[in-house]
Amino acid sequence: MKKGPFSNGLQNTLYIFTIIVFSIAAYHFETGVPPILMSLLGAISGLLANVIFIFICKNLGIALNKLPLSINAIILGSLATLFFAKSTILRFPDKVFYPAVLVGIACSLLFYYGFKKIFSKNNSKRILPLFSIGAAAVFFIAGLYWLFQSGNDPYAKKLASPSFHSNLPLLSSKGFTNPALNGNFKIDSFTYGSGNDKKRKEYAKGVKYKTLSVNASRLLPDWKEKKKKWRERFWGFGVKNFPLNGRTYMPKGEGPFPLILIVHGNHSMIDYSDNGYGYLGELLASRGFITVSVDENFINGHWSGDFRGKEMPTRAWLLLKHLEQWKEWNNTAGHDLANKVDLDNILLIGHSRGGEAVSIAAAFNRLPHFPDDALEAFNFNFNIKGIVTLAPTDYRYHRKIKLENINYLSLQGSYDADEVSFWGMRPYRRLKFTDKKNWFKAGVYIHRANHGQFNSTWGRADFGGTFKWLLNTAPLIKGDEQREVAKIFITIFAEAALKNNKGFLPIFQNAATAKDWLPENYYLTFYNDSSFKNIVNFEEDINIKTAPDQISINAKNFKIWREENLQTRDQGSQDNNVVILGWNYGEKIITDSLARYKITFPDSLNFNIDTSGYLTMTIATGNFMELDKGKKKDKKKNLKKRKEPKIDFRIVLTDNKGKTAQTKISDTKAIAPMLKSRFTKLKSLDKEMIGNEWEIQPEAFFFSFKKFQKNNNNFNFSSIQKIELIFDQCNYGVVAIDDIAYSIIKTK
Repeated sequence: MKKGPFSNGLQNTLYIFTIIVFSIAAYHFETGVPPILMSLLGAISGLLANVIFIFICKNLGIALNKLPLSINAIILGSLATLFFAKSTILRFPDKVFYPAVLVGIACSLLFYYGFKKIFSKNNSKRILPLFSIGAAAVFFIAGLYWLFQSGNDPYAKKLASPSFHSNLPLLSSKGFTNPALNGNFKIDSFTYGSGNDKKRKEYAKGVKYKTLSVNASRLLPDWKEKKKKWRERFWGFGVKNFPLNGRTYMPKGEGPFPLILIVHGNHSMIDYSDNGYGYLGELLASRGFITVSVDENFINGHWSGDFRGKEMPTRAWLLLKHLEQWKEWNNTAGHDLANKVDLDNILLIGHSRGGEAVSIAAAFNRLPHFPDDALEAFNFNFNIKGIVTLAPTDYRYHRKIKLENINYLSLQGSYDADEVSFWGMRPYRRLKFTDKKNWFKAGVYIHRANHGQFNSTWGRADFGGTFKWLLNTAPLIKGDEQREVAKIFITIFAEAALKNNKGFLPIFQNAATAKDWLPENYYLTFYNDSSFKNIVNFEEDINIKTAPDQISINAKNFKIWREENLQTRDQGSQDNNVVILGWNYGEKIITDSLARYKITFPDSLNFNIDTSGYLTMTIATGNFMELDKGKKKDKKKNLKKRKEPKIDFRIVLTDNKGKTAQTKISDTKAIAPMLKSRFTKLKSLDKEMIGNEWEIQPEAFFFSFKKFQKNNNNFNFSSIQKIELIFDQCNYGVVAIDDIAYSIIKTK
């Protein structure tokens, strides 16, 4: 007699257990349905699922039983091997790995069937076997092509070419030469280091000057166990005797010359990174800066493990130990390098984790002790005038670094698949100018630039190993172009920070001033200096109608009005509050109900400015799709059917006598559109591994008071009573606004 599905005692026992588990889970699963009913539904669902899965497993077992044991072993063994590869060296995401395995197994079976039939003596019909082999070959080649092709740019057709304001005077028209061109100094290149590095000839017999090792054991207590064993076996040294190795690019001449140290990030420790900044070293040395690319490869990650950011203090400390070494050489009478270094002018440049390390080094420089272990005494106190961060991290070290009174620059690419957001703007915003010296800070967001191409040896793939096959590298700018951009902005920064040559600084107000030097692209620039006087930055409280100094805020006729902390594309925090404004007039702009954002000042507030100054604010295109939330699906009115608006609006100033002066945003420069990125070849994979295709990145706008003056020559800029933003230039849109301030920019 055939047994029914409930005739097996073990099976029935497991049915009961399944019913209990699903009943309990469903009872506590809050849906608004009475818990008892939910429990009953859960019991039924659990029983039904169990019956179905047992049926599937039984029939699968019957099918497998019909195959010889050797075939079962081959299939199961191959699957186990592939899963082992996924967990160890392949590590593809599930949505790529499992389909690839299924296709691979299917192709293997088709190849096997085809060749077996072709070479069979009894087979007279070979069309089906040939078709089988051909189909397998097509799938196999298509899969390889997808893996190894560079991808595509899905946003290129929708993104307008960057437009620069035609009336803006170029820096070259004022007599400035391209800062990416070599200067007048000839260069002497050499290395210094331990002299006995067993892995690298340039730091063994190739050194020009030998250095003593340093003990970093208090800085890096995680140098232990397998990491200690494997690394010391590979490198030949440990944490108690780290070398001070560096590649030096030295201007020939009497000196003294400002000193610049460059440090790499966490690339593979056996794919040495320090030789990837020679393009900067040679350029800066030709312009009169001693430039050193520092070797810290021995604390990078690889098969021996990653310190997961616990090595960050060591990265920073090693830079300061290099400065100590240069100070010693500079002060040693008779040494080749004596009196060659201008120790009053020092600059640190860092890439990736090295970018975070230079901020830590600047903070450690002023401390008497290592904050994580005060038994390690510090006595540095160097005159570090500035730091440059290239695609930096800002979360590896467990302490949030807050700097004061130092010049700062950060560069970031919108296609950086390693550091997917502009983390360098977080220390930018935390940096404060508290003394009476002239400090400045700047940032540049470079569209279609990636992480690795700031280093000439890292390449276009920001993922290592087989993960690089998943990257969409087609939209990236060329490596030479990305490094050309870096050379321009870094040279300008170094000249201003270390030599007080500030004539180039307008490039940070508007990159269009250097459009004849820069590759055509979108560059979102940021700038702030000691002369800035803040009006509103939305950081002080949660009241959207107030600001410091008794300033009041009002808005009307907006569909969206809120203050928010901007998120990164991976749902992190940009540590920056902005106001979000959205308006929608429909088909026609109605002048009687324009959206207006008004900032009103008390009579006692004196701006103390003249027409040589600037009104500044940061502005970004917001997500106009927000305006469609909650609406019915109407094809004519649905904003999803409309194009992204080209945002523009007016700024109207009113003085204490009611006179007005105004300008349009577009009279200064255009607001950049949504700069979207597709990092991987699959949109769904992007969402899983990277985050959103776009994030709000406000850029700085500088509105010369002289432009306002042209509208009303009798306007009194020292007694401004009201700033009003009037949105009458486009029918709908969403905009993010921040950091409204005024300043007199000092360029000499």
